[in-house]
Amino acid sequence: MLSINIKDLSIPELHNYLQYAIAPRPICFASTVDKGGNVNLSPFSFFNLFSTNPPICVFSPSRKVRDNTTKHTLENILEVPECVINMVNYDMVQQTSLASVEYPKRINEFIKAGFTAIPSHLVKPPRVAEAPVQLECVVNEVKSLGSGPGAGNLVIAEIKIIHINEAILDTDGKIDQAKIDLVARLGGDWYCRVTKDNLFKVAKPVRTIGIGVDAIPYPIRNSKVLTGNNLGQLGNVEVLPTDEETETYSQSPELKDLLDATIGDSQTRELQLHLKAKELLDEGKVEEAWMVLLIS
Repeated sequence: MLSINIKDLSIPELHNYLQYAIAPRPICFASTVDKGGNVNLSPFSFFNLFSTNPPICVFSPSRKVRDNTTKHTLENILEVPECVINMVNYDMVQQTSLASVEYPKRINEFIKAGFTAIPSHLVKPPRVAEAPVQLECVVNEVKSLGSGPGAGNLVIAEIKIIHINEAILDTDGKIDQAKIDLVARLGGDWYCRVTKDNLFKVAKPVRTIGIGVDAIPYPIRNSKVLTGNNLGQLGNVEVLPTDEETETYSQSPELKDLLDATIGDSQTRELQLHLKAKELLDEGKVEEAWMVLLIS
């Protein structure tokens, strides 16, 4: 593994490594105004949600690596501590990138990038009509992280009003992750798209205490078939199936055929059982996978 001491890197080299490694990053498409009412619109990928109560987002208009100048967004927020964070989906990503061009101050990126500005309810900066979600925020604090090239400026923004395009809601009125079609920033020119085809779920270990990978029997933990992700699934159960449940499951036609076909060949039986368990784990059927693995 390559190990690099930060002091041996130039700022552009460090910037490159970090942006490629710490990814994907959600995009804060921030609209702001200066004290004269001039509008600015710019994307930032140093951004995330940091609190729900109070609802806080933080993004960072960093000082430019090239010449150490500050962003118009930061200058505006220091004059008028308000912003709208517009979330970016695939349909608007090219226009969003265009808005990142370093236009002169007081040039309106809404117009340059072809976005529709609509009035906010509470704050002065307008919203991006095309954005699937728009967050009206007041800025509680701006924390400078340094004065040199690449130094961040943490904008701590408290969400006051959320606007959601109803087209991305499910039947329960909640945001449907497959419908919102978000994009995220990677390194260099790279982005990624969150589509239905690449979505997957991981069961949250919040309601139970999983047994942990260390509690998985060694032959299973040392399987040549099961992956680390599979072991994580197996370790996230609170209790194992009972002997009675496992015995009943082993009498299912598919399992019975497998066991009958491997009588007297313990190695092949273990391999086939592990392959079957992996198939079940990949389908999210963790309890059934455990029963397969516990068959002796």
